Amino acid sequence: MVRIMKFDLFFNYLLKERNYSKNTIKNYEIDLNRYKEYLNTNNINYLKIKYTDILNYISYLKHNHKSTSINRNISSIRTYYNFLVRENIIKTNPFNLVKGMKKEQKLPNYFKYNEYVDILNSIDTNTNLGIRNRCIFELLLCTGCRVNELVNIKLKSIDLENNEIKVLGKGNKERIVYIASYAKDALKKYLSIRNELLQNKNNDYLFLNHLGNPITTRGIRDVIDKILLKSATNLKITPHTFRHSFATMLLNEGCDLKSVQELLGHVSLSTTSIYTHVSNEELKRVYLHTNPRN
Repeated sequence: MVRIMKFDLFFNYLLKERNYSKNTIKNYEIDLNRYKEYLNTNNINYLKIKYTDILNYISYLKHNHKSTSINRNISSIRTYYNFLVRENIIKTNPFNLVKGMKKEQKLPNYFKYNEYVDILNSIDTNTNLGIRNRCIFELLLCTGCRVNELVNIKLKSIDLENNEIKVLGKGNKERIVYIASYAKDALKKYLSIRNELLQNKNNDYLFLNHLGNPITTRGIRDVIDKILLKSATNLKITPHTFRHSFATMLLNEGCDLKSVQELLGHVSLSTTSIYTHVSNEELKRVYLHTNPRN
C-alpha cells in the first residue's frame, strides 16, 4: 500500500523556521509533487524508498530535464527527507546516498569591446533618457554589477572623489565597485539632469524611469532591448552579459582571477573560474587567426 505524502507541515517549517520565500517554497512544491506522482504511478511507498528506486527516478527525470533541474529536484527531496528524520518519522535519509549530477559546462555569453562601442554610439544622448541610458550601459560594463545591484544604487552610495560606488550584493553583502573615466563622465552628465527626470518626487535611487520612479530590473532589460533594436546588431545581450563581458575583458587584459572574484562579489573562486574558459577560447581564436601556418 502506498502511503499518502502530505507536505503542509514541511512547507510551514520552511516558511516559519527556515525563513524561505514563497517563491522558493513554490519550487519545492513543484519538485515534491513531481516525485509524489512518480511514486504513486510506480506503487512505491515513500517511507520505504530504496537506493535503486532513487536511481530509477533520476533516470526518469533525465528524459525531460537538464542536470541543473534534476539536482534541484533531488535537493528538494533530500531536504524533505531531512525534515522527516527531524520529526522522527524515519531514521535515516535515503537521499544522502545520492550525489548530484555533474553540471553542464556552459560558457557565459559575452560581447567584445568593439561591439560594445558600436552599440554605445547608437544611443541618442540628446535626450535626458538617452543620457540616462548611456550611463546605465557604462556602469554595467565598468563595474560588473548585477542588474539588481545597479537598480538599488542610491545617491549616498556614490563617491565620485574616490571613483567608488557601494553596492549591496547577494546575501546583503556590501562591496565596493570602481568607476573608470568614461563611466565617471557619463555618471556626472546623468546626475546633472537627474532632477529633471525626478519630477519633484522624493526618492534617492540613482536610476529613474520616465515617471520619476526608481527604475526596475525589467525596465533595465527593456532599455537594453530597445537600444539593441536601434543599433541593428544581431547580438543577444541581457544585463548579465555586461557582467560576463566585464570579467572576460579584465582576464584578457591580464587581470588575475582573485581580483576578478573580488570585483564580481563571488564567494567562491570556482564560480569565477568559468571565465578562464572564455578567456582561453579567445586566446585560441587569436592564435588560429594570426598563426601563419594555419
